Amino acid sequence: MPSAEDLLNRFADEFTLDDETMDNTHIEFLSLVKAASDADQQQFPAAMTALLEHTKTHFADEEARMTEIGHGLLSEHRADHQRILGDMERLCLRANAGRPAMARAWVGESLLVWFSTHAKTMDSALAAELNSTATA
Repeated sequence: MPSAEDLLNRFADEFTLDDETMDNTHIEFLSLVKAASDADQQQFPAAMTALLEHTKTHFADEEARMTEIGHGLLSEHRADHQRILGDMERLCLRANAGRPAMARAWVGESLLVWFSTHAKTMDSALAAELNSTATA
């Protein structure tokens, strides 16, 4: 799996959704993933906490936008968010308790795989609907 830095470098070609809010949020998300991946042992718990807090806001804002337009896949999209937030919260607790190994591996591998798939499928569909709603 490519690193967060690789995904940031390829963002314009692979992940741009033509929705400025979503694109900026995704760049911030990947930047925080990179910061957590690059953090040393002492910095990692704080970096993981920053990533968690950003992700909570990211998902809440996105879900609010879905609700506003009556997005047909809201429940499926929200369930995917909740699964990732649950994993992230549990791993953040482990990292803050001095057991960061599993969280570090998850951030550098599983979270990036999830993001790539989620952005290209669920978020892409949402952005298309948001864009069509804005032009209607």
